[in-house]
Amino acid sequence: MTERTPIFTPVLLVGCVIIMVSFAVRASFGVFQIPIAEEFGWLRTEFSLAIAIQNLAWGIGQPIFGAIAEKIGDRKAILMGAIVYAVGLVLSAGATTPVEHQMYAWLVGFGVAGTGFGVILAVVGRASSDENRSMSLAIVAAMGSAGQIFGAPVAEWMLSVMPWQSVFLWFALAVILLVLTLPAMGVPPMASKAELEESLGQVLLRAFRDPSYTLIFLGFFSCGYQVAFMTAHLPAFVTEVCGPIVPGGVLDSIGITTTSALGAVALSLIGLANIGGTLAAGWAGKYFPKKYLLAGIYAGRTVVASLFIILPMTPTTVIVFSICMGALWLATVPLTSGLVAHIYGLRYMGTLYGIVFLSHQLGSFLGVWLGGRLYDAYGSYDQVWWIGVAIGAFSAVVHLPIRERPLARTATA
Repeated sequence: MTERTPIFTPVLLVGCVIIMVSFAVRASFGVFQIPIAEEFGWLRTEFSLAIAIQNLAWGIGQPIFGAIAEKIGDRKAILMGAIVYAVGLVLSAGATTPVEHQMYAWLVGFGVAGTGFGVILAVVGRASSDENRSMSLAIVAAMGSAGQIFGAPVAEWMLSVMPWQSVFLWFALAVILLVLTLPAMGVPPMASKAELEESLGQVLLRAFRDPSYTLIFLGFFSCGYQVAFMTAHLPAFVTEVCGPIVPGGVLDSIGITTTSALGAVALSLIGLANIGGTLAAGWAGKYFPKKYLLAGIYAGRTVVASLFIILPMTPTTVIVFSICMGALWLATVPLTSGLVAHIYGLRYMGTLYGIVFLSHQLGSFLGVWLGGRLYDAYGSYDQVWWIGVAIGAFSAVVHLPIRERPLARTATA
């Protein structure tokens, strides 16, 4: 009888902690949008551009940190990422001009790359058995949502008792403390012997020649656009557009008395619902073709977002939307990363997924920046929402032709 491999390994547990803290900080930046803009009298575009640059830097840094991890080790790459992340937050706390915020956003974005999905999913994927890999990747992605559950509300609460600059400094301390968890991670195996015999150039060449890799790259764009736009702009959108909280109602009775608080809670509800959605996606990825699951998720997002902006916005519709969108939020991550690992192998998963993730972050840059730019131009987010609906439908379609089977390896000389 074959012994079952445990799913909760030290690598998985440490990876979950790192992702949770990293994403708690990252997911809170939308809460700072109004306070910082009001303090300095900036247009919405200015701070939005800083968050957009942060997302772009995250995307550019992801394959770089993936390659670093594959070259010198996962723990060293994560250590580098945590240090850069903390330095970026400290410098941002002292920024007083839009240019300074936008410049330091590059450091924050690279820091997120070093402590984010690309490195963590790759190390967890290599350390997991074939049987557990899909669910292990889903658990890591779900912990990113767990960070989102408390990240925005904690930031909102901290802003009520201290200036935003102090909140950034506390966040920097939380990130730098992540390095204390690294010794417990151990050193997981890099890959199988056959995969180790291939060079990075050979694997990249195979992937770039494969139309399926291009389709995965294109399909991930809308995920980044939608997630980043909502993370950065949903709190402000809800604050300005949503109908009032009813005095004495359910929300008022649990302490949600303003639409500003509801905006932060909406991000938390998205994160909470996504834990279930992501775990369900990880389970389903073990039994069903990942490309069809991804197409279904993007189609579901398209429907949910369309209804949200068509129907009158009330506190109730905000809550229902947050739960429904949350169930589809990061469910794409274990399926997309699992698809890359399944087709192209584990040895250079960090680099290959990092390149795909660059598409995600190009979408993130556009979603965040366009949200601020069109808001300043038209006083509304409506156009940005409808663009997200259109590219979500596009992503649902492009996943269908993907050939979901391992690609033949190139023979070595």
